[in-house]
Amino acid sequence: MNAIEKRLPTPLSIVRLCAAQERALAVRSRWTQIFTAVFTALALAVAGSGYILSGGYGVQDFSRATVSLVQLVLLLVPLSALLLGVMALLPDRGNAELLYSQPVSRSAVLFGTMLGLFEALVAAQGMGFGAAGLAIYSQAGEQGLGSFAALVAMSAALTAVFLAIAALICAGTFGQRRTRALALAIVVWFAAVVLFDVVAIGIASLLRSGHASRLLIVAALVNPVDALRTGTLLAIEGTAAFGASSLALLRFTGGAPAAALLIVASTLLWILVPAWLASRRLSRADI
Repeated sequence: MNAIEKRLPTPLSIVRLCAAQERALAVRSRWTQIFTAVFTALALAVAGSGYILSGGYGVQDFSRATVSLVQLVLLLVPLSALLLGVMALLPDRGNAELLYSQPVSRSAVLFGTMLGLFEALVAAQGMGFGAAGLAIYSQAGEQGLGSFAALVAMSAALTAVFLAIAALICAGTFGQRRTRALALAIVVWFAAVVLFDVVAIGIASLLRSGHASRLLIVAALVNPVDALRTGTLLAIEGTAAFGASSLALLRFTGGAPAAALLIVASTLLWILVPAWLASRRLSRADI
């Protein structure tokens, strides 16, 4: 190895450098700050108002607050990861030409940027969960703290999944208008979070019992939002609080451990496959 090769940065050092730069940019971004403030306010509001619908008042314990916070996480976290991911991963053409003309791996730059943004978003969510957790602990004690931790883990996994999808969107629309990529990100969010369940249950209602069960099992695994919702509810309440898709999956796997393994596998695939495809498309792009 000659002296020039020794001075060249390794892919891991490039990933670390890009992650540190993106983390600093994300912390200073007003959109990240707005997301942090909104998420924290909503988490505190949900944790403190759970008894209102049942006629009571006061802060819920961790288990009840976690169930109430699941829908907030499922709606807000994928949307923020997609939009902030597209804004960070789709640079202007001039900046991209300068960045990718350097003698470094494009994949390392992409993965480093994703890692830095992931760390910033998880930290922002941590502030919201931390504030809500402190409020709950001070009023209701530590009962159900494990359920709350499962929700935090689910939120981080959702962030990773939808950042990978944002990377794939940007790799496919590189050099085009940012508004088009943002519009595509919103369509992906609406399809995954809102439309998918409605279509799956609607089709299942038209089929016979066996075919409907198989369709619901597939629906609970192929959509990362449904898979992580099922996994979180499984960690919180076992088999006591499940929807049609989740119950079909549980019957098919024969128990919670096997269902949890399938959910973990589905989540990992939703992180690794879009990130790998985005890396391939970016490596072949004519920038």
